[in-house]
Amino acid sequence: MNKERAALTRARRVVVKIGSRSLAQDGDAQRSLAEETAALCRAGRAVVLVSSGAIAIGCSRLGYRTRPREMARLQAAAAAGQSVLMRRYDEAFGALDMTVAQVLLTHADLADRERLNNAREALAALLDAGAIPIVNENDTVATDEIRFGDNDQLASMVVPLVGADLLVLLTDVEGVLDPSGRRISVMTEKALVGSVVSAGEKVGSGGMASKLDAAEKARRSGAAVVIAPARHPRVLTEIVQGKDVGTVFPRLGEALKARKHWIAYTLRPKGTLILDAGAVRAVRGGKSSLLPVGVVGVRGDFHPGDAVRLVDAEGSEVGRGLTRLGAADVARAAGKKGAELALVAGSDDLEVVHKDDLVHGI
Repeated sequence: MNKERAALTRARRVVVKIGSRSLAQDGDAQRSLAEETAALCRAGRAVVLVSSGAIAIGCSRLGYRTRPREMARLQAAAAAGQSVLMRRYDEAFGALDMTVAQVLLTHADLADRERLNNAREALAALLDAGAIPIVNENDTVATDEIRFGDNDQLASMVVPLVGADLLVLLTDVEGVLDPSGRRISVMTEKALVGSVVSAGEKVGSGGMASKLDAAEKARRSGAAVVIAPARHPRVLTEIVQGKDVGTVFPRLGEALKARKHWIAYTLRPKGTLILDAGAVRAVRGGKSSLLPVGVVGVRGDFHPGDAVRLVDAEGSEVGRGLTRLGAADVARAAGKKGAELALVAGSDDLEVVHKDDLVHGI
């Protein structure tokens, strides 16, 4: 057993995500998942499930032959399918004398700090009570503006919300494949990733690219990640035993604090600030605030407190942060310092993004 796999045996809080395709391909998936989750709980681990499937079930119940594209029909399918999805989980876990709890979230819930903290406290209370939270996106009310995109992204945001140290993304392939099609056991460089093509009709909304992105986000919060095949017998049990299943992404050495993870990966940027070379170096150093003199361009319409992207002259992102100034004020102050800055801004001591609100290395 290598050290990356051995580290998984020490995981105490696990987030498991299963997608629509995996549920659709295996009618026994929820029973198997319940049995494995129960085994993890008996071993002293806490588990949160992030489950897709409501829209796929609802499409069948409403007679849709294919997954609709219209938002209203997707919302209708979610409404028709969510109760069935939860009933199946309730029956599967109930047979094991375990209690499940439905938690429906939108991106707006986690983008707002007060609502995010409320969700964190509710999930903590459920875990303390020994229940299994079943988390899904609230597709019935979600629109493009408040959607996570897919449940891989939602799962990566749930990880810091519950303080998980392991995220398992269950899928319908063996793991991440290299360019020759062989499974990569331990992922250290994204450059090694080949392409994964799955045949069949589109059931879910995620894919390998989304899983890789979600894995990186979860790792920045201090969790290890495993992308593994849902149909592998005892997949969760073998993962936490350190066996060679799927592809493991080892946890990073230094985790982002919860607030900075929220700034970097939950909030959606409202604008972009283009920085000069000196400001880029300062941002990458991670110890300096962004001052007006380092800004050479402004894009978007944003207000104080909004998230903004920080990019270099070539457009490569070097960080994200919460701006203390609106777009018009940043544009007026850009490139200026001292008396010149005071002349246009009324002060020569302005910060565009304070270092405590700035995240580098995105």
